[in-house]
Amino acid sequence: MDQDLATIVRETATEMALAPVRGRVADYIPELAKLSDRHFGMVVITADGAEFAAGDADLPFSIQSISKVFALVEAMASHGEALWQRVGREPSGGAFNSIVQLEAEGGKPRNPFINPGAIAVTDLITDGDDPRAGAGRILRLLRQLSGNGGIAMDGAVAYSEAATGHRNAALAHFMKAHKVLSGNVEATLSAYFHQCAIAMSCRDLARAGRFLMNDGVDPASGQRVVSAEQARRINALMLTCGHYDASGDFAFSVGLPAKSGVGGGILASVPGRASIAVWSPGLSPQGNSLLGTRALERLASATGWSVFNPNR
Repeated sequence: MDQDLATIVRETATEMALAPVRGRVADYIPELAKLSDRHFGMVVITADGAEFAAGDADLPFSIQSISKVFALVEAMASHGEALWQRVGREPSGGAFNSIVQLEAEGGKPRNPFINPGAIAVTDLITDGDDPRAGAGRILRLLRQLSGNGGIAMDGAVAYSEAATGHRNAALAHFMKAHKVLSGNVEATLSAYFHQCAIAMSCRDLARAGRFLMNDGVDPASGQRVVSAEQARRINALMLTCGHYDASGDFAFSVGLPAKSGVGGGILASVPGRASIAVWSPGLSPQGNSLLGTRALERLASATGWSVFNPNR
């Protein structure tokens, strides 16, 4: 299977490099608008530790909303079941930054992977008025899980997000008015913008996500990151909510837990089998990597990997 997987990854990268339709980069964030849509990277790490990489696998990019998975890990560790009093677990069925939905539901976000839900989670792990506390916890976790102590936040991206993040600020203040946020709004927003600006390569990201395929245990260190039950819950949320209002389509066509980011990355998990990261900056209208999604669909089809096909 290793030889077959190496071929699948290599051929997938070649196919994506030649794709004529590549999506549109996230030009509403000025720093992300500078990215070329020609980039494509892919890394697959199997349960036995083998790594298969192709394309721009080692080029760092802004992980954006993929950071929400690791923020959720931190919130689970510090607040346990109490965090679900602040945020729900249902697919949104709408845009990731919808104010209308938030207002209609009394200020409680649908799930932790849309923007208001992620801001609420970041508020839980941000200590008082210090935005470095929340974002720093996520950064340390990612460095630990990836084995790369050089992972850092991209200051230019964080500044760019803060300068243009008026809608996120509106979401945060609305939640504060409904007592969903307990901390300082500006500190929470700063932490949120900085966590989204963390830059990682596909290789780093796939390594950081290995605990999700391994019942919550990091296979590299043997350390437990979350309980087996929490790992299953995170995977469930990634499957049902990880691609915003395209989550149903992704589950239908790929069938794997995954979380996307508007930087063009996607982290996917094959429980018991593999951790996968892909990156291509061009996005679909829903804000998910167009070629990253196609690459994962091709990989799932070629390998038979799917949570709905447990024998493969």
